[in-house]
Amino acid sequence: MMNKPLINLGLIGLGKMGQNHLRVLAMLRGVNISYIADENHDLTNRLGKQYSVEALSPKNALDVAVDAIVIATPTVTHYEYVHLVSRRTKNIFVEKPMAHTLESSRNMANLAKSEELNIQIGFIERFNPAIIALKSILDCNDNVINLDFTRTNKISSRITDVDVITDLMVHDIDLSLYLNGPATNVSAHGYAKGEMIDYASALIKHQNGRFSRIQASRISEKKKRSVEVTATDMFIDCDLLRKEIIVYRNTETQDSSTAPYSITGIQEAIQVKPQEALVSELQAFVNSVLSIKSQETPNVDESLSVMEVCELIRNEIIS
Repeated sequence: MMNKPLINLGLIGLGKMGQNHLRVLAMLRGVNISYIADENHDLTNRLGKQYSVEALSPKNALDVAVDAIVIATPTVTHYEYVHLVSRRTKNIFVEKPMAHTLESSRNMANLAKSEELNIQIGFIERFNPAIIALKSILDCNDNVINLDFTRTNKISSRITDVDVITDLMVHDIDLSLYLNGPATNVSAHGYAKGEMIDYASALIKHQNGRFSRIQASRISEKKKRSVEVTATDMFIDCDLLRKEIIVYRNTETQDSSTAPYSITGIQEAIQVKPQEALVSELQAFVNSVLSIKSQETPNVDESLSVMEVCELIRNEIIS
C-alpha cells in the first residue's frame, strides 16, 4: 500500500479553535505543518516550540508557499485572509462562519469560482458521528415531517464580534439544509441585548416538504446540542454532545376501565462510532487537497446558502 503524499500546510490563527486544529494536524499522517502564525507573538513562539513548528507573524506567513492553509482567525478577517492566501495556495480551510457579512461571503464564493479555489468551511457538526448515523436513517425514510434543532451555550456570550445566529445557530442552519435540502421559506423571532442578538428561534420550510425548527441561545444556563426528528412512523432523539441516538417506534396507548393507563413501544439505541469530529473534518480537508472528496464536506455554494438563511433570520428578528 502506497503512502499518501506529504502535504505542507500552514495554520493562521491560534485562538481556542486554532489550537485545537494544531493539536489534530500534528497527529495526521501525511501532513507537515510548515508554520503557525498569530498576532500574539508570545503565544505563537510558545506553541512553535511545543510542536517543533516554525512560528511566524501572519504577515510573514503570507510569503510562504504551501499546499494548503487553515484559517482560524476572527470571523471579521476571514475574507481578507482567504483573498491574501489564495495567491499562495488553492486549498483553504476556513473556520465557520464563512465570513462576518453576507456580502463578504458572496465575495469569497465569487473568488473561489474565479480562482478555482478548493475552500472548505468549518461546519464541524457534519462530521459528528451522531449526525452521520442520523443522516443514514433519514435518507432511508420518506415519512419525516419535522426536525427540531436546539443549541444553547451560555459560555458563547463571551463572543462579542458575532451574534448568536452566526456563532451558534449557523451550525444547525447548515445541518438543516444538509439533511433536508434547500429552504423555500424562513420565519424567525428572537431576543437582542442592545444590537446583539443572543436568542433566536427560526422555522424553515424546505423544498422537500419537511420543516426545521431551530433554537439557539447564549442566555440559557444549560448547555444543549440536540436534534429531534418527528416522522409518521418514528421519533428520533439525537444528542450531539453525548453522541447518542434513540429511535422510538410502534408506540401504543392502552386505556380501559379495568386496567391502568399505559404506553408501550420499542426503543432502539443506534450504535454511533466513537470518533472525534475535528479529526474527521481535517482528514476530509487533507483528502480534498489530494482530490479525494467526501460527501460530508461543505462546498462554497452550500456555505453561501447557509449565510443567506442567516441573513433572512437576522432581518426577521431585527425588523
